[in-house]
Amino acid sequence: MDHARVAAAVIAYVGGADNISAAAHCATRLRLVLADMDKVDQKALDADPDLKGTFVAGGMYQIIVGPGDVDLVFKEMIATGKVREVSKDEAKQEAAQSGNLFTRFIKMIADIFVPILPALIAGGLMMAINNVLTAQGLFGDQALVERWTWLTDYADLINMVSSAAFAFLPVLVGFSATKRFGGNVYLGAAMGAAMVSTSLTNAYSIAQAQAEGSIEVWHLFGLTVDKIGYQAMVIPVLCVAWILSTIEKWLHKRLSGTADFLLTPLITILVTGFLTFVIVGPVTRELSDAITYGLDWVYNALGPVGGFLFGLVYSPIVVTGLHQSFPAVEIPLLPQNGGVGDFIFPIASMANVAQGAVALAVFFRTREAKMKGLAGAGGVSAVFGITEPAIFGVNLRLRWPFFIGMGAAAVGSAGVALFNVRGAALGAAGFVGFVSIKTEDIPVYLALEALTFVLAFGAAFVYASTRGKASLAGGDDAADQVPSAPADAPAQEPHLPEGADRDLTVTSPLRGTAVALSEVKDQTFASGMLGPGLAVEPAGGPVVSPVDGEVIVAFPTGHAYGLRSASGIELLIHVGMDTVELGGRHFSPQVAAGQTVRRGQTLVEVDWQALRDEGYETVTPIVLSNATAFEGLSDPLCEDGRHHEVSVTDRLFAVVAPETVAAG
Repeated sequence: MDHARVAAAVIAYVGGADNISAAAHCATRLRLVLADMDKVDQKALDADPDLKGTFVAGGMYQIIVGPGDVDLVFKEMIATGKVREVSKDEAKQEAAQSGNLFTRFIKMIADIFVPILPALIAGGLMMAINNVLTAQGLFGDQALVERWTWLTDYADLINMVSSAAFAFLPVLVGFSATKRFGGNVYLGAAMGAAMVSTSLTNAYSIAQAQAEGSIEVWHLFGLTVDKIGYQAMVIPVLCVAWILSTIEKWLHKRLSGTADFLLTPLITILVTGFLTFVIVGPVTRELSDAITYGLDWVYNALGPVGGFLFGLVYSPIVVTGLHQSFPAVEIPLLPQNGGVGDFIFPIASMANVAQGAVALAVFFRTREAKMKGLAGAGGVSAVFGITEPAIFGVNLRLRWPFFIGMGAAAVGSAGVALFNVRGAALGAAGFVGFVSIKTEDIPVYLALEALTFVLAFGAAFVYASTRGKASLAGGDDAADQVPSAPADAPAQEPHLPEGADRDLTVTSPLRGTAVALSEVKDQTFASGMLGPGLAVEPAGGPVVSPVDGEVIVAFPTGHAYGLRSASGIELLIHVGMDTVELGGRHFSPQVAAGQTVRRGQTLVEVDWQALRDEGYETVTPIVLSNATAFEGLSDPLCEDGRHHEVSVTDRLFAVVAPETVAAG
């Protein structure tokens, strides 16, 4: 590779040095913070034979160069291109600060919700199942549970399990948000649990409790404080998590030893608890009421314009959790309560269908396995009325689907206001929501739902095929440190065996189970962007060299190695997923860059159980990083699609030399 040429080309492809705010690199890829993504020449990047792929993640434009080359290209960019060099962490921080305040807030919310997506996805899909089983008039005059009464208990159990993640959402958000803000996650979860305590009036029952006058109060600091819970609310928990983390970090800096261990959690929880129920909660409820009544005025005063504006902001309101306050406005509007019909429900349906449609467009366009799974499940859940999995798992992470969904929802909601579509009951705000609409409005409602879906899906599909294509590549951190040699390395290097320069066989560096590379939970590896290969789920023991050759990259953290065999094969071994975050903990490197190694020689000792205890994936990819110099792999072990038990002496695959193909 001509590193100087590649460096100059990359700078030109991304819009020049002036468009690069900051630059860093990891073991395989350049990480660039760009001022304007629109200046990127994506076609030129895709066509460059020395670049293995690109994607956008964590606010950075990432270009895969490959181990052993990326650091040299980076040095050329800094030396000759006058690009500003920063550390990887500084690049992340700078990328996080890029964009306007709203964009950064959206990213923060997405960071908090991504880890709890499995619970929300499961709950959302089960709620959709329950809605189908219990909806009146969906399959004739009776609900399915009324027609076949034996389904009643099944529907009841499904409803109970499905609602758990949403009813106890403050616990999950408290844990995740506190982690995001740098606090103790268990203190965050404890405060979340306090906010949904059974000692408080359930947030779902506030209207009824107010009518009955049954809400209990505290008398604190001369104030009367309602004892009300925060089920399914987000904003209060986010504020609480930030306050808790700030207090805890402040105390850690001022206390030490036993005092820190005993007093920091006590003071943190005590102070945060009073602030939560005396100030944060009441203020948030007032904010919620103000937004609700303001929306009611906008809709009634402005007609289709009001519907357009309400539809535009409905999904951002869902992000904040303030939509939980809408039933207090909706219930008096229902015909059975003397109202003219609920306008919020059909607008919510338009917004939900729009967010589901854009998620489904992502499903059809992305090749990244994890994103495809989230987009498919979240999209289906959203069109049935539960949007959190689609919004937090897909649309907010990519951002552009969320904005497209907002626009399509605004158009559909303008139609709702124009034709005065009204709800007759509360229900699932999605395609099945037509059973909750006033009978005479059902045809228009369904037509507007279809229009909204087509607009959102079509616009997102087109955008995903053009400007949004790069964002669908997936992954963020697969390898994350600038390489340097460990201090302690064997003084005497081994001699390579005779015939090593002709040996194109790669054996397993681990004892464990060999799996196809496509099963690795990191798109950079799974898609083959770094090259073909296999992965091994370790059963124990050290990581050893799978070839006779030289160590060309050895990270001080011990989590990644680049090897070049005597026959010219270049391999990247990445020990686990995201293990760079451990900073070297649980790894004991045994080799240095530039060192000669024999097949079977230990590269690094790893405490596998410690990695698993800390929640890290241990599956280890072994990829051919200079695949363009060869003609592919010969008989890879998992070609049959099955898993195989392997030891360090077992063959994983062989590399086909160009002359072998020519001779055939």
